[in-house]
Amino acid sequence: MSHPAPQEQPRTPTRPQDRARPPADGEGERGGLRERLVRAGVALVDAEGAQALTLREIARRAGVSHGAPRRWFPTHLDLLSAIAREGFAELAARVADADREADGTGAGPDGGPGPGPRARIETLTRVYLAYADERRGMYELMFRHDLLESGRLGLRETSLPLFARLTALVAELRPGADPVTAAGALWANLHGLAQLRHWGSLSLATGSDDPAPLVRATLDAHLGPAEPTP
Repeated sequence: MSHPAPQEQPRTPTRPQDRARPPADGEGERGGLRERLVRAGVALVDAEGAQALTLREIARRAGVSHGAPRRWFPTHLDLLSAIAREGFAELAARVADADREADGTGAGPDGGPGPGPRARIETLTRVYLAYADERRGMYELMFRHDLLESGRLGLRETSLPLFARLTALVAELRPGADPVTAAGALWANLHGLAQLRHWGSLSLATGSDDPAPLVRATLDAHLGPAEPTP
């Protein structure tokens, strides 16, 4: 006697983004899984801060299973570093845009093209503090010690061009000084100013939330007083 053929159990379809296969050349860059995860992380850090960047939540927002990110990011630190790299890239782009805008305003104080090194340092300072205020979650992620120390995805090296820019400007402005030490001290002051302002300690101690007078005092201390405007 013949028996009816067993019914095949329905299978849960495997989503393409979760298949364990080697990625094709170029896949995962623009519009792929890797890019989607990074974009989801950037949106999450902006909305909820650096503490919200769990692997599971990033994957959920990207619309994939919590194990899918491992194809591109072997560790949580790798994914966080990729997100932080976006922050350094944006900050560098903002500084470059501000420089180009300053260049379009006319000749510098010595009659040459564009503003001098002091004015460019002031521009970099303004952009840096504005970024720290506007993109607070990303700013905190970018300077997390464990990420920078891990060296994942070359994150530490990604942070260096902006410091090199500051160092070069300091060297131009103060040729007799050690530019690396002077730039490091200046940056440390700016970073502390950004943190104290965010915590509310600045207004508590000084009675004002306006960082401009402290920025001027910081620049004067490290670079010397600015030349009076004619």
